[in-house]
Amino acid sequence: MNRFNVRKVAVLGAGVMGAQIAAHLVNVRVPVVLFDLAARDGSMNAIVTKAIEGLKKLKPAPLGIPEDAALLQAANYDEHLALLAECDLVIEAIAERMDWKLDLYRKIAPHVAPHAIVASNTSGLSITKLADAVPDAIKPRFCGIHFFNPPRYMALVELIATPSTDAAVLDQLEAFVTSTLGKSVVRAMDTPNFIANRVGIAGMLATMKEAETYGLTYDVVDDLTGKKLGRASSGTFRTADVVGLDTMAHVIKTLQDNLQDDPFFPSYATPAVLSALIAKGALGQKSGAGFFKKVGRDILRLDPAKGDYVAGGGKADEIVARMLKKPAAERLKLLHDSTNPQAQFLWAILRDGFHYAAVHLADIAETARDIDFAMRWGFGMSQGPFELWQAAGWKQVAQWVKEDIDAGKALSKAPLPAWVFDGRDGVHAPEGSWSASAGKYLPQRDLPVYQRQYFREDVQGAGAAAPLASGTELFRNDELRAWTLDGEVVIASITAKLHLISPLVVEGLQAALEIAERDHQALVIWSPDDVFSAGANLEALMPVFMKSGAKGIAPEIKKFQDFMLRLRYAQVPVVSAVRGIALGGGCELAAYSARRVAAMESYMGLVEVGVGLVPGAGGLTYIARRAAEMAAAGNANADIQKFLIDGFTNAAMAKVGTSAIESRKLGYLLEGDIIVPHKDELLFVAIQQARAMAESLWRAPQRKPFAVAGRNSIATIKGQLVNMRDGGFVSAHDFHIASLIADVVCGGDVDAGSLVTEEYLMALERKHFCALLEHPKTQERIMGMLSTGKPVRN
Repeated sequence: MNRFNVRKVAVLGAGVMGAQIAAHLVNVRVPVVLFDLAARDGSMNAIVTKAIEGLKKLKPAPLGIPEDAALLQAANYDEHLALLAECDLVIEAIAERMDWKLDLYRKIAPHVAPHAIVASNTSGLSITKLADAVPDAIKPRFCGIHFFNPPRYMALVELIATPSTDAAVLDQLEAFVTSTLGKSVVRAMDTPNFIANRVGIAGMLATMKEAETYGLTYDVVDDLTGKKLGRASSGTFRTADVVGLDTMAHVIKTLQDNLQDDPFFPSYATPAVLSALIAKGALGQKSGAGFFKKVGRDILRLDPAKGDYVAGGGKADEIVARMLKKPAAERLKLLHDSTNPQAQFLWAILRDGFHYAAVHLADIAETARDIDFAMRWGFGMSQGPFELWQAAGWKQVAQWVKEDIDAGKALSKAPLPAWVFDGRDGVHAPEGSWSASAGKYLPQRDLPVYQRQYFREDVQGAGAAAPLASGTELFRNDELRAWTLDGEVVIASITAKLHLISPLVVEGLQAALEIAERDHQALVIWSPDDVFSAGANLEALMPVFMKSGAKGIAPEIKKFQDFMLRLRYAQVPVVSAVRGIALGGGCELAAYSARRVAAMESYMGLVEVGVGLVPGAGGLTYIARRAAEMAAAGNANADIQKFLIDGFTNAAMAKVGTSAIESRKLGYLLEGDIIVPHKDELLFVAIQQARAMAESLWRAPQRKPFAVAGRNSIATIKGQLVNMRDGGFVSAHDFHIASLIADVVCGGDVDAGSLVTEEYLMALERKHFCALLEHPKTQERIMGMLSTGKPVRN
């Protein structure tokens, strides 16, 4: 792949977006210079320095680990413009003022490297007008780039060309944003608010209007328009609070100022309640109040009639909630035909969304796919409007929408475009997605960067290959599929719910490993969703426990432990491709692999304390062995306890890495492991790593005993635990579990420096795991987790 080499990036503007874009560049290890105005007092970099410090406190965290804030280079426009010459990409992210942006471009132009791409991060200003202020030499390398807030977590980035933008430049930028930043790109036309905010904000305004029409409270609307509808859990009004009501008003004003000829223009009016909230400084989450207000542990909702906050917590009617669980065609018919106000409201907002997207498709997007992707990636929808319309029955839904338009029920009198009724059954097909402007179906843009995505994300209806139905199948049982894409590397995909590890999964992994050792080069453990493994399947072990107690569980735990050692000492390299959560047994499975390749948003940890247990599949043995290895690497006489204490604390407190970067800091990923920014490149990178290891004649580590900290370290740790228990920081049962963890990681009742084997430590793990299973308080925690999904603190 021809790669645009980005050695350093300049971000201009240290406000909310600029600072967080810079933080994400640091996360993916791209050197960055963060610019802002020179401060009038004190250090001239004070504005940027304050912004960098603020990054450490923001939630959700923009940085993988707070200490990486030190990697940001602070600069100001008065002293440091010469630094721009070192930058291959310049991202301008100052306030949404056309005059300010144009003035800044004139200031930086003489200093920009002759090959550098210059991109404006704006949510809606005309990129073509901005380009007018750029010198002719820069025009071919100038474009728009629109990150969504918060930049670390939101997948969508919109790229916007001007008539002067070199096509190759946009291709280079798309490759960088995709592979290095881990983002999903939609190319938008240079129209007000581009695609996602144009359709999304219009949808939010429609939701607010229809909520008023049907007399629904804000909490009920959010329950209806959140996960139940396949959208972001924050719903509509909570999302507005999180975004900031002033920010939302600004985006609405862009629509009002630039779209007077839009047939939906009347629906762009700022809702009176929004204006009233902004007028009194209630701007949402950042000001402590908006449509909702948190008082103690209670979430109050605004009652617009009273102008005050009242108790919230309203939910969807059960009958409507049941409708939303039905398949698309049945679901929409039930909503359309129902007399329930909540159902009528839902049909109305879906109809408004279909209507708006169809009318504007030709003007705002190259294809229907771009609108669906923009709403998925930018607004957290599981399906875009065209995907849902097509899945529910294109012709029938189109007829219903037409009837509502003709009856004056819709937001606009604009008719659906003629292409909607040309006999089609949808807009997505194997040959591509419908382009209303081109009058034909267009395939996805096929850049070299997408060769790194074996299963590139596509829209429903496009007939994209399903990973678990692809390749050559080598083995399958009810909870695991072993298969290969290339005949060289075996892929093991856990298919059980949450990829929980049961005896059947262990059996499948064992079979996959044997196949890899017999006929192939390597094994990769990968599954095509946001869960690597949520841990051991305790529910699957319950029948054995009910029949034979802990004695019946012990052989099953030993099988799991034996497999972990089998994995560690396999005759082929085993690579765990971690994405999403890898907890408990899932974390242990990754730890015992030869190498780990982890997506940036990977959350790893040994969390068994939450169900009243100790890690039982080798997690504590791993901590003890790693401490011995680190001590030996540093000094033959080093104190092992010094290297052990962090691992003990992580397990005893069930610490979970909140990014792959933090998981590495906690020791669940190692320095040699690879962090992959884009989740859809994970399998490609894992297979490349596995092949490289095999080609370099990788060999498993040799089995050998290692030193442990011994009984004196157990006593030291328990002394500290006593203080925590007596001070009320941990419960008696937490103290008991932590003491057992200390016993295992220190090697039990032996002298410091005693040599032990992994099997010896695993036997200790197994002993304590099974003993805890008999403990009433552990049983309370397990039953609580199985029934509610939440940990019980007892």
